[in-house]
Amino acid sequence: MTVTSTLAQGTSAEFGSGALIACDSVVRVFRGGGVEVQALQGLDLLVQEGDMLAIVGASGSGKSTLLGILSGLDVPTAGRARVAGHDLTTMRGQELVRYRRSTVGFVRQQSSRNLLPNLSARENVTLPLALAGAGRRERDGKAAELLGTLGLADRADQRPAQLSGGEQQRVSIAVALAGSPQVLLADEPTGQLDARTGEEVFAALRAVNETFGCTVVIVTHDATVAGQVRRAVAIRDGRISSETLRRNELSADGIDTSSEEEFAVLDRVGRLQLPNEFRQALHLNDRVRLTLEEDHVGVWPQHGVEADAEANR
Repeated sequence: MTVTSTLAQGTSAEFGSGALIACDSVVRVFRGGGVEVQALQGLDLLVQEGDMLAIVGASGSGKSTLLGILSGLDVPTAGRARVAGHDLTTMRGQELVRYRRSTVGFVRQQSSRNLLPNLSARENVTLPLALAGAGRRERDGKAAELLGTLGLADRADQRPAQLSGGEQQRVSIAVALAGSPQVLLADEPTGQLDARTGEEVFAALRAVNETFGCTVVIVTHDATVAGQVRRAVAIRDGRISSETLRRNELSADGIDTSSEEEFAVLDRVGRLQLPNEFRQALHLNDRVRLTLEEDHVGVWPQHGVEADAEANR
């Protein structure tokens, strides 16, 4: 595993000033019943315009909390979060309404929470446009474009109960895109679907990213979903722990090959999360010794320190 760092970026006047999404030391604390839970613990994240990013992590890692903040449904306890020039720590009132309506689109895991059951697919897509004041011709044209791109042109007059689970979720994506957002946020969009249907929904998300240039951020616990994007970041204990980058390249003989590399993430204050399998294999617990070598940093278990001390007596 290679180590990458956000430390150098922290020297600029404003962290992530050129990024579409910038989370700067974001903390989110929940309090209730005398208990305090730190869902996010100084998380740093940059997402560039046009990216398709997967955020992976176990239940309770903080990934859904992060998505709630990016969608404008929640606010950080500390730190800063910016999306497309909007400061999510200060937005209130009408600015927040406009942000949710036109800057970000949100797709929930349960399609029943995305769609109105008594409206057709077309009517579900045109509803947010009507609420925004768009004319009939604009509404119908936009709905036809979105449903056509997502392979649902022949299902436009069907209500959700008449659609399959995958079709319902693709209509949900179309609804989220009705306001032409710069960012599409998806919370476990394939979580309740079988593998084949989930692939259809994921193909729809790729089409959105490629056809409309919309930045897509997907929260998932499914490693197979994370394996289909160019960039995946893993959250552990409320911070980004690792990042995987995938590349498609042509070999010397013209064969298309793919490669991936996983990086550990060194955050802006120098924190690094070692993978659990590394810690267990080398018995790295509590205290470790660091040594600065010519081209790397050595991490040594505590028993190595104790052995050196015993040898020097």
